Formats: sequence, C-alpha cells, structure tokens
Amino acid sequence: MTTIYFWMILVYLLALVAVGFKGSRGVATQEDFSVAGRKLNTFVLFGTLLATWIGTGSIFGNAEKTYRVGIAALILPLASLLGIAVLYGLAGRARGLKQITIQDLLEKRYNATARLFGVLTLVIAYTTIVSYQYRAAGAVLNLALPDLPVKSAVILTTIFIVIYTATAGMFSIAYIGAVQGVTMILGISTALSVFWVQANGLEGMRRALAPSHFDLFGPILPVEAVGLLLPAFLLVLGDANMYQRFFSARSAGVARKAVLWMLAGVAFMECMIIMTAWVASSLEPDLEIHGRVIAYAARDHLPPFLGAVVLTTIMAIVLSTAGSYLLAPATSVVRDIYQRFVNPKASERFLVFLLRLVVVVLGVIAYYLSTLSDEFLSVALLAYTIYGAGITPALLAAFFWRRATAPGAVSSIVLGTAVTLTWKVYGSPAVDAVVPAIVVSVISLIMVSLLTPAPRREKVDPFFAPPRHGEAL
Repeated sequence: MTTIYFWMILVYLLALVAVGFKGSRGVATQEDFSVAGRKLNTFVLFGTLLATWIGTGSIFGNAEKTYRVGIAALILPLASLLGIAVLYGLAGRARGLKQITIQDLLEKRYNATARLFGVLTLVIAYTTIVSYQYRAAGAVLNLALPDLPVKSAVILTTIFIVIYTATAGMFSIAYIGAVQGVTMILGISTALSVFWVQANGLEGMRRALAPSHFDLFGPILPVEAVGLLLPAFLLVLGDANMYQRFFSARSAGVARKAVLWMLAGVAFMECMIIMTAWVASSLEPDLEIHGRVIAYAARDHLPPFLGAVVLTTIMAIVLSTAGSYLLAPATSVVRDIYQRFVNPKASERFLVFLLRLVVVVLGVIAYYLSTLSDEFLSVALLAYTIYGAGITPALLAAFFWRRATAPGAVSSIVLGTAVTLTWKVYGSPAVDAVVPAIVVSVISLIMVSLLTPAPRREKVDPFFAPPRHGEAL
C-alpha cells in the first residue's frame, strides 16, 4: 500500500520537473518567464487561478478549523468569494495596464518609494506562505512513505518545487495549473463520496462527533470570525498572483471571464474541502495534527489506488500554490529592484537567468522559515495580514480613489506591515492583528492623502480608463 502512494506521488513530481524543463525552451524574455508571454486563454487562466488560490490554506488550514468546529467552518470561503467578486471588476482594467508586477502598478500610480516598500512587504509575506507549503508537501510525502522522516520529506519536496518553478516560470505553472485545477475537482469530489459511505452518512457521523460539529452557527464567535475572514479577503483583493495572471491573459476580456469561472470554482472547491474534512473527521477522531485529516483518511480509509490518487491530488494542490507564491516575489525582486534601480539595461537573457537564481535563493529562505513553526492556519493568517494590510489598501485606492497620493500610499504600506508584525509580538491575543493593522493602514492612507497635494491627472487617468475596444471582448 505504501508503495503505490509513494510511487504515484513521485511520478507526479518527476512529471512536473519534466514539463518545467520542456517549457523552459520557450522562455527567452522576462515576459515569457513572468507572465507567459501574455498568451493565456480563458481555460488555462481559470485553471491556474483556481490552482493558485486553493492551496495549503484550504486543504490543511480550513481542514484544521473544520476538525475543531465542524460544519460551522463553511463560513471560511465567504471572504475569498467576496474578494474574487470585487476582482471581477478589476481584472480587465489591470490587464489593460500591461504591467508585470504589482509594484509596477504601485509606481505607475504613486512613486518609486511605494514600489520599494511594496517589494519588501510582498517578499516577507510570500516567502512565509511558501514555507508552510513546503511543510504541507513534506507531510503528504511522509504519509505516503512513513519510513521517510518528515524533515527529509520536506527537503525533497522543496527541491522539486524550486526546480519546477525555476525552469519555465509562468509557462509551466500556468499550464500545469490548468490540469491541477481539474484534478482537484475530481479528486476531492471522489474522496467526499467515498468518505460519506465509509462514515455511514449523517447517522454514523453523529455517533462519532460532538453535537457542536453539526451546529452551523455558534462554534465560531463574531470576533473570531473577523480574525479568520478579514485576512483572506484582504489578501485575495491585492494578491500579486492574481494580478500577475491578469497580466498573462491574452486580453482584458479573457481575464474577466477567467475570474468569473474562478468564482464558481473556488466556491465549489472550498465547500467540498470543508465538507470532506468534516466527514473525514468522523473517520479519524483522534488525530494530533488536525490539518492532515483528509490526507490521513485518504490513506487509511480508501482503497489503495484511490487513496494514492487523493494524496497525489493534495500534493498537486500544495505544489501549485507553492510555485506561484515563489515565482511572484522572485519576479518582484528582479524587476522591481534589480532592473528598476540597479541595471535598467540588463539583457533579457541575463534577467531570465537572474529570475531563476532568485527563485532558488528565496526557496532556500522559505525552507529555513518552514523549520520555525508546525502551525498551518495561524501562520497562513499572519502572512495574509502582512500582505493584506500592507499592500491591499494602497492598491485598491489606485483603482477606486482618485485623491489617493504617493505619501498616503507609502504610509499605508509601511504602517500596515509594521503594525501587523508589532502586534504579533507585543499585542493582545484577544484581538487579531488584522484589526489594528487594517485600521491604521486605511486611516493613514486617507489622512496623509488629504493632507498632501492631489496627484497629477496623468498618474490617475490610466487606472480609471475602461479597456480599449476589443480588449474587453
């Protein structure tokens, strides 16, 4: 049984590397590596958007919360769905600006200082996100081959993730992401169906779980709900991966259509994962590491081949997100620091080489961070808050508030990030860091903008112009 679990995952990992090396032949420029040459169609864009957002935070973090509170965890997807609905209105406008990174947008709308602090915030948040993707991938590999120590499993999956991301960049991530999106839907749907039978439906679950696990309202109090929902809402609204994929679309119309499909896909997948974790928790009632409930149930309660398929599906979910969150900060460091301030005339060939090198360096840093904590949900929420409070207010203001100024944006980015990190260390645990961080970030953005001269029209107008005729079709 262990053999089929391990070998199916290993074949999948080797296939990723092979696709990456094959895709690398088509990478000649920075645009090829970072935004797939702006050639992605609706289906591929939808698949990679879905595969990027549905990651460890969903398959491990939301499963961890479901294991503790039961069906009440169905409120968790509400934040991301609301954020994606807002993105639908922004996708075409963002694509029309034809940039490569979020920081390109920040400098175009504000100034170079906003770009610099935006890079710092993104790198801190995204390398943290990659770090727990490593641990999740290592956990899955350890379940497939228990004789392989968890530390060794994490190192092995880290190597695969770094190689896979560094070879072809967005080309490999996007096209494999489309396949992974379909794999996720089929794998989780199958797992839920079989677990339901194994658990003997609601009757069997009621015998195994506490009554509170069937209460849709009550287990998650309003204050806790804010701490759970607000970070994800802020992250998806400003997520560099979302915008990088908008920039990769063939047109503004393709970007909008893909987001609409993403909204339906995320709603389905998030709810299916929570329902699967809920049913699986009745099959695995005594776990010490709650976030692994779906993986344990797949190994222990499914026929070997089907269990291997589900474990491989979980690995696909983790790796697709890990690659995306590793590519984004690498692109930002090279384009927004090196090319913008150090060597603006660098050749395309050297920029691609440097992108690959930075992927490796950030991959190693993320591995070090992965050794500092065993938590999934709490680390995810911290990373979401760092980015959401630091970047999202200034980014949304670029599109929605003409009066937003460069000093206001910079103060928002700096204070949002600083308050998050400071509150995590010194603040009251009774109040989640996202509350003071977003309040300070938004107030500073508004107040400083109103106290400083209004921005020039040429800075503002491109962000409020509709897509050109043909771009929105």
